[in-house]
Amino acid sequence: MISAVRSARAAGGDAAHALVPTAVAQALPLLQRPHLHVSGFDPRAAGGRQAIKVELRGMPADAAPLITMQLRSALIAGGGARHAFARTTRGDWRPVFIEFSSRDKEHGQYQIDVQLDSEPDGQPARRWACTMVLLVPRADASLTEIHQTFLSTHKNVRVIADDASIAKVNAQTGGGRLDIDVTARNAAIAHLNLDGGAGKVDLGFSTIAWDEDLIEIDIPERTEPHPFPASSACLVNAAPDAGAQRQVRLFALDECVLGRWEQYDPEADVLLAHFGDDGQDRNGLTRRLSGRHAIIRRGERGFEIEDVSRYGILLDGVWPGKHKPVPLRLGMRIELTASIKGVVVLNVSALLPNGVIMHRIDQGEFAECFYFLEPGRHPGFPLPAFPREPRAAVMPLLYHQNGGFWHLDAVTGVETALGPATSLERLSPFQRHVRFTSEPYPESWIIRSRSGQLQQALAQDMHTA
Repeated sequence: MISAVRSARAAGGDAAHALVPTAVAQALPLLQRPHLHVSGFDPRAAGGRQAIKVELRGMPADAAPLITMQLRSALIAGGGARHAFARTTRGDWRPVFIEFSSRDKEHGQYQIDVQLDSEPDGQPARRWACTMVLLVPRADASLTEIHQTFLSTHKNVRVIADDASIAKVNAQTGGGRLDIDVTARNAAIAHLNLDGGAGKVDLGFSTIAWDEDLIEIDIPERTEPHPFPASSACLVNAAPDAGAQRQVRLFALDECVLGRWEQYDPEADVLLAHFGDDGQDRNGLTRRLSGRHAIIRRGERGFEIEDVSRYGILLDGVWPGKHKPVPLRLGMRIELTASIKGVVVLNVSALLPNGVIMHRIDQGEFAECFYFLEPGRHPGFPLPAFPREPRAAVMPLLYHQNGGFWHLDAVTGVETALGPATSLERLSPFQRHVRFTSEPYPESWIIRSRSGQLQQALAQDMHTA
């Protein structure tokens, strides 16, 4: 990851006595370039629990209205997190609040690698990166030590002193004038002396803020089209010892509709049927599923699910209400329907940087599971840590890009385009018994009517797999 270049003024080494108003600081050239403004950091927060505010500023006017932000750090649970900046009607960006903890972390400076992606419609994608450095101090560190250490690595720091009306900076530094803004409010005095020796007043500031320059980086693009383009597909496991033929159904759609299994003109993309003691039952309780029952899509807060059905859904036993998108959580139990138990029950078994894996936890658990992938999104390599349940930990890492599906080896980084002729031996645990088909339901005849024309998905018999 590319580190941010932090600004410093190249003035002489004389003592700098400055009273820097916020309005002046905002007029500095730094603020004319893309950058993140980070505020609210308290190195001595109780219990190490932090919630910092991150604001996006100076972005080009042609940036997409939604910019995704990926974070990687040892401070963040799971090793990484994903957020999104949304542009308001005024043209600015809604801030993002990042929660993390330094509890039980050793004394030192910790990095938070940041990657921002803008993918405007009809325009080339753009990417920016920076690295934040946060200090986790010793338990016995003085406030003066904390501030001096922090300021030595952040040349454009703003120190915010609440309840102060006079702000003054004294610095005798060899590197020249520092770009520091000390804010004072409410009839008190904030005096920061970077050259203070023993016996000086140890004044603690409630929060520290600073700017991180965003460095634009090139996005590698594939020059060759995908050999087998598809927005939905299936991995078929025909291993004799698998107990039942397993269908791993892949969907890379902006909105993926879950609904009732229908052979002719289904309304949904994901066709669900009830499984009973005798296997799949496409009538009976399956008829208690709506043709369009729920929608899964990528939202501002990650992947989400929305109930659009007649019969309702339960999320961890609670009905969320109709047309109210709810972010998916690891381990979330999704029941279709709300009125009758056990028709179809799904579990969120993995949250990936580019998608979600769901397994059935009803009697259809050996029949099928599902990948919901963001179209055209690469998960990144090396991979950030992302949460998975044991059931999904053995699943292959897949993504959708250039119009088709790919497999990414998490160890070597080798990428393989998936197609009928592709060797899938590395897709453990399926190994050589797996075949790829560009139809999500290769075991059935599905006839869809699109624009008055019949389109037929030809099924292959299971014994030929």
